[in-house]
Amino acid sequence: MDCVATLKFIVAYTTNIMKTNQMRDILNAEGIEGLGRKIDLADEFKEASKRLAMIGLSPYEAMTYIALVAHGYGDAETIATTAGIPRTSSYKVLQSLQQKGFAIATSGRPVIYKPEPPSKMREAVEAKIRETFEKLELLHEIVGEKGEPQLIYTITGRDKVLAKIGELLDMASRSFIICTPIFSEIRAAMGKKFTNAIQRGVEITVITAPLQKVRENVKVIRNGTLIATDVISDQERALLAGLDLNACGFTDNPDVARHLQRFVEILINSQTASQAK
Repeated sequence: MDCVATLKFIVAYTTNIMKTNQMRDILNAEGIEGLGRKIDLADEFKEASKRLAMIGLSPYEAMTYIALVAHGYGDAETIATTAGIPRTSSYKVLQSLQQKGFAIATSGRPVIYKPEPPSKMREAVEAKIRETFEKLELLHEIVGEKGEPQLIYTITGRDKVLAKIGELLDMASRSFIICTPIFSEIRAAMGKKFTNAIQRGVEITVITAPLQKVRENVKVIRNGTLIATDVISDQERALLAGLDLNACGFTDNPDVARHLQRFVEILINSQTASQAK
């Protein structure tokens, strides 16, 4: 998540607290029918979809997650009808929600989908927002201490961001860490760069969401709460991008890169300990 999206999400969330409380009071006093007379549920649906987009969900994913929450569970056709998305798109959208940790699928036919509780997702998002601002605060402190100009460079455009990730991978000679919920997309854009890096003896660590395919023989850690992409190359260069990869911050300052790696190592250690239980 980039900083602008993060700030938009915080503003949207805090300015909606009173309205949510009012809705709950009406619901308790007058029931669903009373609530329906006082608010436009269609507008609330649209607003909720926009706000979910701020944390990395596509419009279809946002509408589908809201439909899942409304139903509690359902098959792809039922959820697609409620969400108002094409049935042919529903399977891909639901699978993407699984990969991002917003939905669970049961085994059997037809497959039944359930939402992860909104409270759980809110906690995960808030944790990532806190982590993002902790990183920014750390960078701010480093700039103050070092007094070096232009420690962080901004790159805009998905193709340019992917090209920079590929460049960091090509430059790696010892280690390469990538922490992202969309590893499959990034891997597809890299061509043979991962294979070439492994052949050079680069130690690669991939932290990604469940169900994301990782073909190479690398260290893999699964985490379902990721909403941004972090890349660290040889502890000397680093990149932090939003989920859509439309913009990123890049640094070739080793001090900054090592500080960012410490955050990622905390994530690695906590996830490894969790998986070992």
